[in-house]
Amino acid sequence: MIRAILFALVALVSLQARAATDPQRVVSPGGIEAWLIEDHKVPVLSLRWSFLGGWALDPAGKEGLVEFACTLMDEGAGDLDSQTFQKKLADANIAFGISPERDRLSGSLKVLTQSRDLGVELAALALTKPRFDEDAVERMRAATLSNIQAELAKPGWIAGRALAEAIYGNHPYAHPQRGTLASVKTITGADMKAFMSQRLARDTLMVAVAGDIDAKTLGPLLDKLFGGLPATSPKVDIADVQLPTQGKTIVVERPIPQTIVVSATQGVRRSDPQWYAASLMNYVLGGGSFNSRLMEEIRDKRGLTYGVSSGLASYEHAASLQASGATKNQTAQQFVDLLKEEFKKMADRGVTQKELDEAKAYQTGSLPLSMTSTDKIAALLLQLRQDNLGIDYLKKRNAMINAVTLAEVNAVAKKLLDPAKLTVVMVGKPTQ
Repeated sequence: MIRAILFALVALVSLQARAATDPQRVVSPGGIEAWLIEDHKVPVLSLRWSFLGGWALDPAGKEGLVEFACTLMDEGAGDLDSQTFQKKLADANIAFGISPERDRLSGSLKVLTQSRDLGVELAALALTKPRFDEDAVERMRAATLSNIQAELAKPGWIAGRALAEAIYGNHPYAHPQRGTLASVKTITGADMKAFMSQRLARDTLMVAVAGDIDAKTLGPLLDKLFGGLPATSPKVDIADVQLPTQGKTIVVERPIPQTIVVSATQGVRRSDPQWYAASLMNYVLGGGSFNSRLMEEIRDKRGLTYGVSSGLASYEHAASLQASGATKNQTAQQFVDLLKEEFKKMADRGVTQKELDEAKAYQTGSLPLSMTSTDKIAALLLQLRQDNLGIDYLKKRNAMINAVTLAEVNAVAKKLLDPAKLTVVMVGKPTQ
């Protein structure tokens, strides 16, 4: 009954939103392209953009540089010091920020229509003339070091770090995003300014926009926001990485009552033709919350955990299938054994037609729920651009999902779900 109600609500949202979900391609007079979904019901505008080159590009010995630099992008720009810049943002209710990902630098600007020009002016100033003043650098350095110190005591963070090092080895993807206590102390304002001046360039720029603006108005606005950036950036040279083919278990002992379990094996890239089959398979395995096999076997039947899940992670140079959860120290080994057992069971026997139909119904019906605000719409459009899915993807998506066959899902399950290749990290005091 609950599922039926959910799908009815999703269908209603879908009907209401359909007219407003056809993206337009807008090209500015200066040649900057953006995808736009207009929505004039509320006087709000959301912009999302990204540049190639995230924290995987941290130089050796200065890990955390990109994360550190991003925290300072709204701490003063041009002739505006930090306090003045922040006050202008706050007084006009402007939300602006830059955040790092593994492969890209992402930016966002959300403004009321009446503050649109000021928001664009401040964001453009931050992108082209960030200050990195010494007092701001030292203030954010202290905050970053405090955050790192706090993370060192968190079991979930420890597990994530250990897993990244195990599956990525010496690859840049293994870098700690915030850096280390030692590396952050070596980073200077000059380091940050040099990095941003190289990476923030128009040749790798992708932009998505949603809200109260039309295509004619957006074009010149794009030039005001991004036109002052350099035309090109240095080539990014990062090798692809395959995850280990020989599984192992790593135990990190900590005096805590529960064991945190994280695991990973080779996945598929978003560009891989098997992506849709893998996504549907993952929904059945552990991506479907209480409807998944992992939740049923490990939580519902045995009560070993409050939650266990799986998910696909796809980056520019790597892809993984990960599963995680937490359990009592006394049942940690049983948890891992059951996890591997479910991997093997699905690899050997596949999923059922009923499970596949439910996964398709959820995935085709859930998209409108991710388009309920200008923020979410702009973020979705940007992701479509980064994944190179085409401006007509939203029209084709459900058909591509529904076209996946049971044989294709079971083939990808057999390919990916080999428990002998699973890297497992356990953080706690597992008694076995």
